[in-house]
Amino acid sequence: MLSAKYTVIMKKRILPLIVICVVASAKAQQPLSLQQCVETAISNNLDVRQRELQMQSSEANWKQARMNRLPDLNASAGHSFNQGRSIDPFTNSPVTQSFNSSNYGISSGVILFNGLSIHHNIRQNKLSYEASKMDWQQEKDNVTINVILAYLQVLSSNDQLVQAQNQAALSLKQVERLQVLDAEGAIKPSDLADLKGQYAGDQVAIISAQNALESARITLCQWMNIPYDKNMTVEKLDAASFAARYEENPGSIFQTALKNLALIKAADLRAAGAESGIKAAKGQLYPVLRFGGNVYTSYSSVAMQSIYQNTTEVASADYVLVNGNPSPVYKQRDNFSTSKINYSDQLNNNLYTSFGFNLSIPLFNAWQQRNRIKQAQIQFKSQQLVASATRTQLGQAIDQAYVNMTTASDRYAALLEQVKAYEESFRAAGIRFQEGVGNSIDYLTAKNNLDRSNVNLIIAKYDYVLRSKILDYYQGRQLW
Repeated sequence: MLSAKYTVIMKKRILPLIVICVVASAKAQQPLSLQQCVETAISNNLDVRQRELQMQSSEANWKQARMNRLPDLNASAGHSFNQGRSIDPFTNSPVTQSFNSSNYGISSGVILFNGLSIHHNIRQNKLSYEASKMDWQQEKDNVTINVILAYLQVLSSNDQLVQAQNQAALSLKQVERLQVLDAEGAIKPSDLADLKGQYAGDQVAIISAQNALESARITLCQWMNIPYDKNMTVEKLDAASFAARYEENPGSIFQTALKNLALIKAADLRAAGAESGIKAAKGQLYPVLRFGGNVYTSYSSVAMQSIYQNTTEVASADYVLVNGNPSPVYKQRDNFSTSKINYSDQLNNNLYTSFGFNLSIPLFNAWQQRNRIKQAQIQFKSQQLVASATRTQLGQAIDQAYVNMTTASDRYAALLEQVKAYEESFRAAGIRFQEGVGNSIDYLTAKNNLDRSNVNLIIAKYDYVLRSKILDYYQGRQLW
């Protein structure tokens, strides 16, 4: 028997876990909206994240290009140990003894003019950064379109599964009715066999539809980069999405796409950046004017200083004759004591500063800069071709998407009429079959026609929604 205390502890620990699992399970069963699927895919997609990193790299390059206008500032420090004969850095004379020395320096400089090369390089990097942001947006747009396609495929497959189940349920009811009639000898055995065969075919259609639905779920999970969940469901679309008629024409869609589509903006920004690259390369042909300054000081362990003590009179080697007798000549002598100069005094005494202007004029460098300009011009022309080709391809894609949308709309409208016609035909065939006037072949033919028409209608309506979403994407509209 478990103790009461142990039971209370287990309840405190297990009950919250049960509640969490129940809540999580209930949350997991909630249908996913199209917006949730798109946002999840964008946040998890590897290509989108790589584009984001490339954008951050371009932003870092742009910031560095701007900071290149700032002065540089460098400091240096050195300490050496010397033995044997060497040069004393304090007196600049040779000494033969062991000593150590230090030196410190600070230098700074700023470019005042270099043919505006820095300015144009900043602009080029800024445009490259803006283009990389558009690439990032374009990658997100690509993921969005693919998620919408996968989402609609899940809805289409689910509707087809429901349609197959309804077909099977209807066939089963007919089989059960004919079994009763066959037991009474009221029908031909072949009629029952025909209906049983139809029911078996409907069962196969259910299996195929279920497999298609699972495959569509797997594809959607792959685009969202999440583990596959066989119980995952998605929200149904508004019925108005199937009935709405697209009003814009290809010309207006193309003009709107030129203003809004990230793909076009990226191509134009890269072309503009390449043009700035030409100006930056040409700027390197001009002289470079630089202003700079230096501060330097040093220390030596053998640096000595003389300190005045007093002045005394001492006899010299010279003499004078006084009354024929030599007398020494006295002269004054200053007396000094020597001591090492301390560290801080040496740094102050040896302080050296300088500043000035430096003009560098490029005269000849084996045509390297001329070739850089040529390469920049070629790159500019290449980006112009890319921008032009992107526009052409966009126009062609919009024309094709519009034709596909129009075709899907017309096909959907035609299939609606076909379904209505086959529904009436099947209703009449069912009545005749139940009354014993018609035969099983006529009934099954009418049923199969209606079944195929319903499946085609499901496919057509989601195809129309997809084509409409693609045209919305070209115009920069919200896709959910």
